[in-house]
This record gives sequence, C-alpha cells and structure tokens, in this order.
Amino acid sequence: MIAKVSREVGGRILAMETGRLARQAHGAVWVQYGDTGLLVTAVSDRMREGVDFLPLTVDYQEMAYAAGKIPGGFFKREGRSSDREILVSRLIDRPIRPLFPKGYFWEVQVIATVMSADMDNLPDVLAINGASAALCISDIPFDGPVGAVRVGRLQGNWIVNPGEKELEESDVNLIVAGTRDAVVMVEGGAKIVPEEEILDGIFFGHRALQPLLDMQEELREMVGLPKREFVPLVASEEILRRVEEIAWEEMDRALRIPHKKERRAAVATIQEKVAQLLKEEFPGEEIAIRSALEEVERKVARSMILKEGRRIDGRPFDEVRPVTCQVGLLPRAHGAGLFTRGETQVMAVATLGTAEDEQRLDTLSEEEARKAFILHYRFPPFCVGETKPLRAPSRREIGHGALAERALEPVLPPKEKFPYTIRVVAEVLESNGSSSMASTCGTTLALMDAGVPISAPVAGVAMGLIKEGDQVVILTDILGDEDHLGDMDFKVTGTREGVTALQMDIKIKGVTREIMAQALAQARKARLWILDRMLEAIPEPRKELSPYAPRIVTIHIKPEKIRDVIGPGGRVIRKIIEDTGTKIEIEDDGTVHIASTNMEKAEKAISMIRSLTEEAEVGGVYTGRVKRVLDFGAIVEILPGTDGLLHISQLDHSHTRKVTDVIHEGDEVQVKVIEIDESGKIRLSRKALLGEPPPEAREHHGREGREIRRDGGRPHGREDRPRQRR
Repeated sequence: MIAKVSREVGGRILAMETGRLARQAHGAVWVQYGDTGLLVTAVSDRMREGVDFLPLTVDYQEMAYAAGKIPGGFFKREGRSSDREILVSRLIDRPIRPLFPKGYFWEVQVIATVMSADMDNLPDVLAINGASAALCISDIPFDGPVGAVRVGRLQGNWIVNPGEKELEESDVNLIVAGTRDAVVMVEGGAKIVPEEEILDGIFFGHRALQPLLDMQEELREMVGLPKREFVPLVASEEILRRVEEIAWEEMDRALRIPHKKERRAAVATIQEKVAQLLKEEFPGEEIAIRSALEEVERKVARSMILKEGRRIDGRPFDEVRPVTCQVGLLPRAHGAGLFTRGETQVMAVATLGTAEDEQRLDTLSEEEARKAFILHYRFPPFCVGETKPLRAPSRREIGHGALAERALEPVLPPKEKFPYTIRVVAEVLESNGSSSMASTCGTTLALMDAGVPISAPVAGVAMGLIKEGDQVVILTDILGDEDHLGDMDFKVTGTREGVTALQMDIKIKGVTREIMAQALAQARKARLWILDRMLEAIPEPRKELSPYAPRIVTIHIKPEKIRDVIGPGGRVIRKIIEDTGTKIEIEDDGTVHIASTNMEKAEKAISMIRSLTEEAEVGGVYTGRVKRVLDFGAIVEILPGTDGLLHISQLDHSHTRKVTDVIHEGDEVQVKVIEIDESGKIRLSRKALLGEPPPEAREHHGREGREIRRDGGRPHGREDRPRQRR
C-alpha cells in the first residue's frame, strides 16, 4: 500500500511517502522538500552473541547524480563518506538513539540516500525526519516520533528551514530536534548571539517541528506495523540486588577518588571481583551481571551528586577545573597553544598557507566549494592510557573537529584583510572530559600566537545534567565519568559577547526551557572565567607573524592586464615564480597575492609584476630602451608594450643636429613623460631630467623657437607620436 502525507513547513510543502520504494526494508520513507528528495530506510534483523549495547549504524550518503554531476577522481563513483556525510550521519544518530527501548540489542541500520538535490533546500534535516518516520512505521521497537527543523534568523525574524542563500545572510544556523514535549538535540552555530536569543531560537524550532510529528503519526496510523516482541537484555531484580549488596560500598569509595586513572583502576577491580563472585551463582548471566555493575556505578555517582551535593572530584556544581594556558612552545610552528584543564590537555598547532592550500570539497553544489579555515581534531589512544592501532579519523574525531571549527569561524578575519589559508591541528594529549571544548580554547591560543587577527577570543565548556524526578542538577565542566553516567552533554562556545556554537545530546527523553536556560547561564559564567585565564597567557594576537610563516603581499592590477602577467601558456608568471621563489595567485578581479618568507623576494616579484602592468603617467620617470631612431627623434619603450616619442628637441638643452649624436638604437635612456594626449600618444623628454640649462643653451633655445614661429610651421613630427598601447 502506498501512503503519502504532506504539510506546509517554512512556506513550502514537505511530503513523506512509503510503499513505493525499497519494500523489503523494515521501514522505508521517501521525503521531499522542493526538488530535494531522499530515501531513508531502517532495518533490524539480528542480535549478535555477547553484545550488551545497541549496535545502531547510521549512514547518510549524497549521490552525485542527485545534482546531475559525475563524481571526480579516477573511479568516477562515490567513494568513502565525506566529512559532511559523516557529520549528517551523526546528526541523524543522536536524536534517535535515546528513543530505542532499554535492553534492545538487535543490530539496527538506518541509511539515508540523497537522490535529488535542488541546491537550496538542504537534505540534512529531511534525513532526520525520514529516519524517525521509517522507524515509526516499521516493526522495530522505537519510542518516536522525533522531528527536526533548521532555524535561521533574518533581520531579527526567525525562519524555518532557510535555504542555502538565506543561510549566508542569517546570523543563526541551528538544527533542533525534539519530541512532542521536549528538545532532544541541538546542533549549530551563531555569529556571536546572546544566550537568551539562542534559547528563543531553539524553542521557536521546537514549536515549528510539531507538524512533522503529526505527519509521522498519521503515516504510522495508515501503514504502521505492530512492534516486534523481544526480551530486554537487562539485569533481573535479583541480580541487581546482589550486585548492590556486594559492590555498593566499595564502588562508593572508588568513585570518590579524584584522579581518573586511579579511579578507573579501582572501579575495574571491583567489577572483576564481583563478576567472579557471582559467576557460579548466576551461570550464563555474564552480560546481565556486567549490566548490573554499570547500573550500580551509575546509581552511586548520581546518589552522591543528588543526596550529598558532591561531585566525583569534590568540586562545586558550577566550578571549572584548574586551567593553565601556554603559547609559543613549538619553535618552528607558525602558532601553538597548550590548553590544560584538569586532566584534559590539548596542544593546538596553527599553520598559515596560501590560497593554493585551500581545501577543495566535492559536494552537490554547482560551484566548487573551498575552505580556507580547516581544523583537524586528533584523539590518539595514549591520551586515555590505551593501546590501539592508528587508523583514519573516527566519526567522533570528525564531529569534534567540526564543532571547534564552527566555534572559531565567526571571529576569523575576512580574506581581504588576512588572505591566508589557516589549518589548525588539535592534538588531544590527555582526556578526561570535553576535549572538544579544550580544542576550541587551544585553537584560540594558537591563532593568537600565529598573529591571526581574530576579532575576539573564543572559549568553550561542556555542561552536564543529573535528573531524577523533580530533582535537577546542572554540572559545569563535566568529567568523562559524569558524561558517561549523566543525562546530558551540552557544549557551548562563545566570546564575551555571545554564543558562536553549541551542541546538545541527551540520554533522557528531553529537556525543558528552564533546564536549558540554567545550563546556558552557568556555561556563560564558566566561559568568561576561562577567557580570563587564556588572556593572561596572551592578551591579544601577535602583531608579527612567525619568521617561518609566509608573508602574503596583496596588490591590485587591472583585470585586462592579467593576461600580460600570465603570458602565453603561463610562461611569464612561471618565470617570475622561478626567478623570485615566491608563490603567486591571481584572482579574476585583478587581486594578486604574492607569498614568500623572504620580503626581498616578494618585493622583487611585485616589481616584475608592476613592470608588466604599469601604465605611463604624466610626470613619471622611466628607464626605457630605444627601439627605433628617426630623423626627428626616437621611439622609446618605457614599459612592456608601451612606447613614447622622444623628440629631437627634448634630447638635450643644447641644439642637437642628429639624434644619433646623443642616443642610438638599443640604448637605455632615462626619460620623463611630459604629455599624454587624448588619443593616448605619449611625449617624452630627456632634457627635463638634466637640470637647469646653461645660459647659452637657453638663448639658443629661444632663437630656435622664434625661427619656427617665423616659418609659420608647427613642431616637426607631432602627428607621428606613438600612442600608448593598452
């Protein structure tokens, strides 16, 4: 049966259809908005032996044919997931994961395939809605639906699902996902917007996504399957009671150890000991015992916070761990910042390059996308005391890097002011909570150390939540264990003036406006405190770049002169690059960037380009080459492609009988431009540069002039004066 529902969302029709495509998937929905359409499928077919978690896999893929393109590269087919595809996969995963029932450990795979793209309506939020709808109509246990919208703001007015062009003008770009009663996920950035306005945007989005929930429920009523029966793999009451009896007190003592390494070792010892004690009492229940141990650890930590008002490391709820900041630790790096907060440490290293170093992105967009600011986050295994093989960046690493990158983008200088490509690598050297926020702080330090003129420093902090019934505690600067055992991970970055990026994930069914308002207020207080510590290390961006960083000098030439600089087949510009050892990039508007670590070489390149593009000016002095000698003067090339007439009367103060008495063909001669007429003909003078004439020369010059006037003639050769070539 084919079923279709639609609603107006953001002034356009959003439609969902099922029953036509991918009918062997357990759930399949076609979602269309404008001419952007994608197929989202959900399948859950087996349970692997020994698995005690939900093995959910989400894959988002953009097919080149969706935009009428053929993929680049040798194979001409889609390859591994791009960073954008990975980021959207994470966007889909985060709001749906908390809505699977506890103890459901069957493999689940959600695939969203973009098959049509209109270059304006973005498919990412459609994929979230499609995933929820596919799960809702399937027999897979799922406590949905969940809806999602993008929120923007133009001229102070909130808008739903802005297109790509509108987003360029918007000062807010948020993706908000929610259930009927609460927000479950937030992801996005802002151009330094106050917290209260961000809160308004989030809950504007929550109201706007309600019709999407109606659509999914309507679709479920039309074609939804009964949910399959399954036995939750959770510890029985008896196992849980026995684990609490044996482990509670020891776990309580272990979780009061302030240092992560010692605390985790103590917890691991308890878990091993209890598992061995109960092995014979509950044969074949190893997974259930392990699950009970994790539940006891969670209960002990939360009880300590809610009943005693004490965190694992003994801090007050709103206190940030001790922070230290250092810059300039790497002598050859263009900029480096070491940010340490408690047991989390990040070394951020900045490198400056030219436009040649920009990252080219293969996207569905009609125009080639390019990035001049790149932030790569690395999480090596040693940072948590583990041994693992080094592989390609994980989805988590790509996501954390994108968050820190988004946090810094609003404060970067415009390309016209700072025409560099900037790459930052955030090396996590030690981790115990919120290394992405430490990466944001470290990147700010590295950029300032590199001399990047950012408009304001940016810091970030991660907030946590413990909620039991009506009891709510917001935790500032959460530890890794508090993240693992708590109900929320809410990361907020910004300047003193406002928010630049935020990301919220929760493990419960949603959070209210009051909880989010308190979290944002605590995050602002913590952020300002961290900023003060950072500015103690480096109060402002350095005035000078590192001696090892390229210097980029920008000049402007007329667009019609670009071909003169490039030359036939690029020979001219290649020669300049070879002779000067510089990098030269020319834009279509005539902007020329010359990059070199040696300013003398850069100046030489500028001089060579100027000589190719300069135009003669009245009063300008030039060293030219005599191209041709005439009876009445000489043709002199003063600039490449630009000739002028040096009349015989302008050779010297004294009378000159023959031109060759003074100059010959091929000579270099210094001349001054004394006239450029309306037709572009250039008149040159040599004698204007020879100082004051002697008295006898002035007398002779006067007689010569009277003779010409007596003849009634005009100065010889004026009509033959060469015209400036453009």
